[in-house]
Amino acid sequence: MDTLNLAWLLIAIPLVSSAVLLLLGRASDAWGHWLGVLASAASAVLAIVILVQLLGLGADDRVANVHLFDWITAGDLTVSAGLLVDPLSVTFALLITFVGTLIHIYAVAYMSHDADRRRFFAYLNLFIAAMLVLVLADSYALLFLGWEGVGLASYLLIGFWNQNTEYAVAAKKAFIMNRVGDMGMLVAMMAMFATFGAVDFETVFGAASGAGQGAMTLIGLMLVLAACGKSAQFPLQAWLGDAMAGPTPVSALIHAATMVTAGVYLIVRSGPIFEHTPTAQLVAAIIGAITLLFGAIVGCAKDDVKKVLAASTMSQIGYMMLAAGLGPIGYAFAIFHLITHGFFKAGMFLGAGSVMHGMGDEVNMRGFGNLSKYMKVTWITFMAGWLAIIGIPPFSGFWSKDKIIETAFVGEGWQPWVFGTVAMVGAGITAFYMSRLFFMTFHGKARWNDGKNDLPGPERHPHESPALMTVPMIVLAVGAIALGGVLSIGDTFVSWLEPVTGHVEHHEPVLSVPVITVTTIVLVLIGAFLAWRQYAASAVPVTPPTGTVLTRAARVDLYQDAVNEGVFMRPGQHLTRTLVYADTAVVDGAVNGLGSGTLGWGERLRRLQNGFVRSYAAVMLIGVIGALVVVLASRV
Repeated sequence: MDTLNLAWLLIAIPLVSSAVLLLLGRASDAWGHWLGVLASAASAVLAIVILVQLLGLGADDRVANVHLFDWITAGDLTVSAGLLVDPLSVTFALLITFVGTLIHIYAVAYMSHDADRRRFFAYLNLFIAAMLVLVLADSYALLFLGWEGVGLASYLLIGFWNQNTEYAVAAKKAFIMNRVGDMGMLVAMMAMFATFGAVDFETVFGAASGAGQGAMTLIGLMLVLAACGKSAQFPLQAWLGDAMAGPTPVSALIHAATMVTAGVYLIVRSGPIFEHTPTAQLVAAIIGAITLLFGAIVGCAKDDVKKVLAASTMSQIGYMMLAAGLGPIGYAFAIFHLITHGFFKAGMFLGAGSVMHGMGDEVNMRGFGNLSKYMKVTWITFMAGWLAIIGIPPFSGFWSKDKIIETAFVGEGWQPWVFGTVAMVGAGITAFYMSRLFFMTFHGKARWNDGKNDLPGPERHPHESPALMTVPMIVLAVGAIALGGVLSIGDTFVSWLEPVTGHVEHHEPVLSVPVITVTTIVLVLIGAFLAWRQYAASAVPVTPPTGTVLTRAARVDLYQDAVNEGVFMRPGQHLTRTLVYADTAVVDGAVNGLGSGTLGWGERLRRLQNGFVRSYAAVMLIGVIGALVVVLASRV
């Protein structure tokens, strides 16, 4: 049986599960969470079966189009709903469903005391289904359906505890900022239809080489704008930190395997377009480089454990965008880092949730310290993720991130020196702030009230989390340790993606590979040592010191909210108020004035109907005189 034709079940299973949980309501409270887990796991098993079938085919046969039904017919536009099953989409499907299932299992315990746990799992399943639509679609129109579905599900999940105003505002912020990026997607699709008369991948990619440079650049830039919104890239990154308001499993799901990686997927999937627009390609690379440093700098000053991880997500996706912007030479490495990042970042988010579970939902790292003594499994699994993300060999991040750094040094002119240096320096900063997080949380002296010391704050009794939480963390830690090395053997992963990304010959960077590798590792070790000296070997103040100008700026996300408010929000508010005033005073004023005038004249004329003959005779006399004046005037 050809399982590729069953790919639609990947989407249908979690979608039906979500609908069942929402429709049954409280009736499914007792078992709804397990239905959510089962649905995600079933999709994961099916994704593995499809992967096995693809592996059994030759490289040229690993791309299949699965037609579902005719969807949109409007004038010259005809769009069918279909799935594109190829190495890229199946890789994403595996990541989404496998990591998603582990997060589902973790959430069973993490959300066990929440009265609305069943609704939470309904939203999780909806998120998984929407993300699968996004990566399996065979057209931009269907991809956009998943794109919006992910946005809706993230809004529901980030604002799950919407009884807290701050959380509801965070959900709204994420929703609105994503809509800015969505405008780019819509404009890109309209430009595609105007240029190619279609929005499906096969037609657009096939005709891209014959299109005008202007059209291709417009489409490429709009796709980059869309990617910036969904993947929290500069200048649309401000929503990501606030999205930490959602329950921790949501943070893990959004940051690791799904939503924020969608922009990278979009750029790589649209490779045939970007190959014909070097301008858009360069813009994508520049945005990736800026975001890489932006997120790393912000991560150095945050004390909220989840917000440090959020900043690191922004920075790591900056690496992926940089690689994707480098063209075919970077596509496979962007996806490679996306996959390894999915494992170690999900593991660290779940580890952060485990710490919060043991510390009464505390997120301030200045109130942690020495937790390795009380939470052995969390400490060890988190350590695997920490070593992976800073790029220590042989952990996964070393194999994927260093490939991006090496690729960034390839090219001519100023680009390899700028992009390569940014990527290398970013690795050193990453090592500092992620080591800062690790040491502040698990090492040094305890900075929490255990009931026996005189430290302020509520009494804490840190303890290890239950098996439903620690087992998924262990599985993800194994991926953080070994996945990168396994997929690097014989360039296995790069070869696997070749039917989509194409074969790329080896290019020599402007610096030799050993120099790049050794220099990067030295920078990483220096960053980790500085963090150890300051946050493990020395006392960590419970109250944050004033810090330098840069530290204070990083604490407020380099004033990104202030800039957004000053450049976009307040001018928008003033424009809206002006339009409201014009509508009220001019448009409504003219209409209301005309009505009032007519009413006034009607009132005056009504008074003439008084029943007195002499009044009517006077009116008639005035009318006759008026008629005579008109006649005489016309003859002059």
